[in-house]
Amino acid sequence: MYVIPVVLLFPLIMWLIWVFEPKTKLVVAIIDKTSIDQSGQEHISLTWILNHSRFTKTSNQSYTIANDYFGFFPKDDEKFRVKGLERFSSEQLKQLSNDADLTYYTDTYGVYKNEWYSHKTDGARSGVLYGGLSGQDIEFLQDMKEKHKLIITEFNTIGSPTNADNRNKFEKLFGMHWTGWTARYFDSFDTVRNKELPRWLIGNYKKQHDQQWPFHKSGLAFVSNDDQIVILEDSTHLKDPIPHILTYQYGQKKLSLPERMKYPFWFDVIEPSLSVNHVISTFDLGLNDRGTAELKKYGIPSRFPAIIMHKGPDYQFYYFSGDFCDNPISMETSYFKGISYFRWMFYNSDDPVERRSFFWTFYRPMITNILRENAASRK
Repeated sequence: MYVIPVVLLFPLIMWLIWVFEPKTKLVVAIIDKTSIDQSGQEHISLTWILNHSRFTKTSNQSYTIANDYFGFFPKDDEKFRVKGLERFSSEQLKQLSNDADLTYYTDTYGVYKNEWYSHKTDGARSGVLYGGLSGQDIEFLQDMKEKHKLIITEFNTIGSPTNADNRNKFEKLFGMHWTGWTARYFDSFDTVRNKELPRWLIGNYKKQHDQQWPFHKSGLAFVSNDDQIVILEDSTHLKDPIPHILTYQYGQKKLSLPERMKYPFWFDVIEPSLSVNHVISTFDLGLNDRGTAELKKYGIPSRFPAIIMHKGPDYQFYYFSGDFCDNPISMETSYFKGISYFRWMFYNSDDPVERRSFFWTFYRPMITNILRENAASRK
């Protein structure tokens, strides 16, 4: 008869422990140029961790989804404000780099006219309204690097619509190169069954292959910067259609990452300078011989990093080759201490396209460890 009251008390106890946990000031410059609504989907995972771990922007003010970032700010009735670094002078950028303990570029893909003004979700492309890595972003990143600050970036920091000049500057700054290819897993290439298949993906493939689209199973779609499309299909090219991230010993021990984790969302293909960066994790695409040959035909490597890191007295840098910060989670769960022990309640691991398990098992422990180490280093 006492079981139900005890169970109901659990959330209250967890919340009270969270409330009274000491706060730690950690000034994070969050850049998100793809926030099309107030859910802040492209930076919600980071804000969740900041809130849950009691990292605050001042001595007592917590981070909020809707306000605490630089980039695109949606308003009602198709109105918006752009509050990115583009409005900053060089002196203001230097001041921001002084004030910030770290910066995290969660997304620079931007907002496109059709999805904003007409709210279309059919996957058609249109002109960019705002987005891309700007000259001011490069200047700020240079300032942060010179001040030995922590820099975290991820897909799509230097992909389209970032111009080639700014992309090259970023690559030289951080010892890496984007090959021009991005990819994503789709649980079905059947155009009737899967309405999430982008129209531009299908259309460009047909243009390049005599109007044919012969795919129906699950698999990977690779897209080049000039819209070339390569499809790898289950069984034909892949032994396992779902990409996985394999993590080496450093990532397992220092960042609490699992040895193997599925990743069914967007990622890019990069080539790091190994004299500058250390590879923490790599993608395993589950290729068979035919799949390996297909990628080789287009100059796409069959193995490439998922996470690279530079960690030294000069500066600290991470690049995540996936849309790691974009996960379908709820901020409400961040207010309960110990909620990770109940993470199994929030996802169904049998669903190949679910991404909540990636947040709870991979992203959350990794970012928590990185932030805690950074905060501890300044004490």
